[in-house]
Amino acid sequence: MAAAAGGGGGRRLPPHSPSGLVLQTVEMHTGGEPLRIIPRLEAAEEAVAGGLSLLSLRREMAATQDHVRRALMHEPRGHSGMYGVVVVVGGVATTSGHLAAIFLHGAGYSTMCGHAVLALGRFALDYGLVAVPSCPETAVHLHCPCGPITAFVPWDGCRSGNPVRFHSVPAFAAAIDLAIDVPGHGKVVVDIGYGGTFYAFLSAEQLGLDVCSSKTRDLVSAASAVTEAVKKQFKLHHPESEDLAFLYGTILTDGKDAFSEEPTTNICVFADEQVDRSPTGSGVMARIALQYHQGLIQLNQTRTFRSSTTGSLFTGKALKATRFGDYNAVIVEVSGEAFYTGTATFTVEEEDPLKYGFFFK
Repeated sequence: MAAAAGGGGGRRLPPHSPSGLVLQTVEMHTGGEPLRIIPRLEAAEEAVAGGLSLLSLRREMAATQDHVRRALMHEPRGHSGMYGVVVVVGGVATTSGHLAAIFLHGAGYSTMCGHAVLALGRFALDYGLVAVPSCPETAVHLHCPCGPITAFVPWDGCRSGNPVRFHSVPAFAAAIDLAIDVPGHGKVVVDIGYGGTFYAFLSAEQLGLDVCSSKTRDLVSAASAVTEAVKKQFKLHHPESEDLAFLYGTILTDGKDAFSEEPTTNICVFADEQVDRSPTGSGVMARIALQYHQGLIQLNQTRTFRSSTTGSLFTGKALKATRFGDYNAVIVEVSGEAFYTGTATFTVEEEDPLKYGFFFK
């Protein structure tokens, strides 16, 4: 890093307030969807060392550390599509896993993120969180707020590779053929699936749109209207925790749900009109669960999912049937490619009126 100009005595840039944040990150993307990894956050480590569960830590971070999320997800350091994760090692993370993850986005905190898990699998190996990686593939055990996830990462003895795959928490169909009245669109029929978080699914055609050719702005507005309507008209239930019983977003599809060797295209709009650039890993989990429940696919039939925004691909398949509370569920395998884009050091100057970012939509 260059020294300060004008005879700065070897001072390193950038300067920051003594009490201001200094946050180091590792930057990645999976299928075009960004992931800003915070390898260490002392407040999170202290909380889990004190015995806090991961769902409780998620609430605690929202209450006491939200300035970290806003500083890194919002402008000027982030953007409207930024996504992040706080890596936690110790406490709940090392009980039976290599690391735990708290997922961050523009509007708050998710409970599951497939694109992040794919990237974190590589990160865990390359940054030494797995003591002795094995060739040609290493299992990485992660704790997510929705439950334990196992990623399988190629390892050549020196560095991680692609594709990465992971096995999901139980995924299930929460509702099939649910009639919803959407203001501006009338009655539509949606399915609701769970893949670590809940999504509403419907073909874009029901809204007079084409997921492949319509303007993204029109798709986002329509999907957001569906999300708000479902929230008002249908109550979700999760077998283990009400903290998980919320609708994260809506995924518009091309309607090609029956098994095919050809890719099926979708766009995921989540949180506060945030658009996933990838095919959405947790969405693949939920959609596979719905397709299996409806008899449209069988176990171990691999489907390919394409993002309408970037054209990037994930694959998914139902590995085995199981029970989860009152639901018939499946364990899903999702596969995709994650890549590094850099590292960064972000600083905060206390006198900066926009030090914790702003959200421009």
